[in-house]
Amino acid sequence: MTQQISAPRRRLIQGAAAAIALPSSFAALAQAPARQFRIGHQKGYLTLLKGRGTLEKRLAPLGVSVKWTEFTAGPVQLEALNVGSIDFGDVGEAPPIFAQAAGAPLAYVGATVPRPQAEAVLVPKGSAIKTVADLKGRKIVLNKGSNVHYFIVKLAEKHGLAYADLDLVYLPPADARAAFEKGSVDAWVIWDPFLAAAQKSLDARILADATGVVGNRGYYFSSLDYVAKNADVLAIAIEEVNKVDTWGAAHKDELATELAALWGLPKPVADLAQGRTAFGTSPITKAILGEQQKIADTFFALKLIPKKINVLEAAGAGVA
Repeated sequence: MTQQISAPRRRLIQGAAAAIALPSSFAALAQAPARQFRIGHQKGYLTLLKGRGTLEKRLAPLGVSVKWTEFTAGPVQLEALNVGSIDFGDVGEAPPIFAQAAGAPLAYVGATVPRPQAEAVLVPKGSAIKTVADLKGRKIVLNKGSNVHYFIVKLAEKHGLAYADLDLVYLPPADARAAFEKGSVDAWVIWDPFLAAAQKSLDARILADATGVVGNRGYYFSSLDYVAKNADVLAIAIEEVNKVDTWGAAHKDELATELAALWGLPKPVADLAQGRTAFGTSPITKAILGEQQKIADTFFALKLIPKKINVLEAAGAGVA
């Protein structure tokens, strides 16, 4: 025979069960995952920020955990962003344009000041090439679709050369250096620290840098979704990156020592590269993205990207 439970007693049992369940509910809340900030970085300023640990300290009170992953280049970081593996990274001018053209959910969140002296056209010390106009018909090696690709296009325009006048050879930096060193090409368009290394070890001569031609900024990126949900985290990240920049401007010798170790290069190479670097990082603006739009339009005209893009679509919310 089944024993009947009175209504008052049933309520008492239910109340006791609920009371027992409360601690486990609080435990589940306590174990709920905190916000994450997954950073991709190359061997550079973000790596220095990682070593200082200041970003983690600032984000801890917000319940944000930080995870760092090292990459070999900006385009690889952007691929990681596209598949949702990272939330933040650093890159040059050109790769974000290709990423946006490919449909990546890219958002620009920060930019360095222009650094035009950090990219240049190199020629061998004894080369007969004396002016930019002398590059007509000469073999010029560079990394296709990179910041220096845009630079050589604009440099040629400034000196009366058409794009068709340039005999471009596309190789990544290590292979480009080998071709340049063997004399297989007449000029090499490259950026620091490869630029400084070639000057020091190959005695290469700068024919022209980007001063007065293009800006050559560095960029910090995230995804549109992450920007919408974590604007506070990203603002702190840009502030902390700029603190490293500010420190570097005042401590160039120490900065060069740290970067030489990171890059695996002699310190004189890092000294040369940092001696011509401009320092400063700030949040993104529509004016800065206007510069990116010009690059995007140029790449579309050269058929380097498959469609015309509106860079402002990668601005995120609240961009001034």
